[in-house]
Amino acid sequence: MKLHDISVQLAQHTPCYPGDPQVIVESALSLENGDGAHVSRITLGSHSGTHLDAPRHVLGDAPPMSSLPLSLFIGKALVADVRNRNEIGPGDLKDLPLSGVRRLLLKTDNSRLWKTRRFCPQHVSLTEAGAVHLLETDIELVGIDYLSIEGHGGSGIIHRMLLEKGIVILEGLDLSRVDAGRYELICLPLKTAAEDGAPARAILRELDGNGRMADGG
Repeated sequence: MKLHDISVQLAQHTPCYPGDPQVIVESALSLENGDGAHVSRITLGSHSGTHLDAPRHVLGDAPPMSSLPLSLFIGKALVADVRNRNEIGPGDLKDLPLSGVRRLLLKTDNSRLWKTRRFCPQHVSLTEAGAVHLLETDIELVGIDYLSIEGHGGSGIIHRMLLEKGIVILEGLDLSRVDAGRYELICLPLKTAAEDGAPARAILRELDGNGRMADGG
């Protein structure tokens, strides 16, 4: 079954959320310098590129990344086309087929912002009313195609609302080459000591003609 890589590359030019550590990739060892192998040094933040926000990201006493079940990050997901909007509110979500959906990925106009190396503060985001709507569904993971699901300069209320309910946030996706529809999502976080979040390699696997995953799920 076809796989779609929906991660962004971690490189010097990868935009970062203002205030977050910049991504640095540099040579630590090289064959040209007489070393026995090529080895790179990578410096980044826990919320660089494609990454997952754990509840502890904004809630001090909330569950850490290491406590979240891996099963949450693997399974059926709905990619919803919500392009041509400046923000995503309940009116944009109410007609989506969310019954029984646990993982929702929002495809917005943000995906084309990855073409620029600068952070774009005018990115499409979820409104507070939109977050309230998601709280009334079965959603356990929501993703969006830029570095924050919340508008730039926000108070953090969107993150707190979702994470308090146990809805994990997947940010920094590139959905530009993916059609709306149902897929299998695989987005395992790096196993690090950081408990607020972690970079992840996110892919979508197409389902078979009966809507089943490769393992028949």
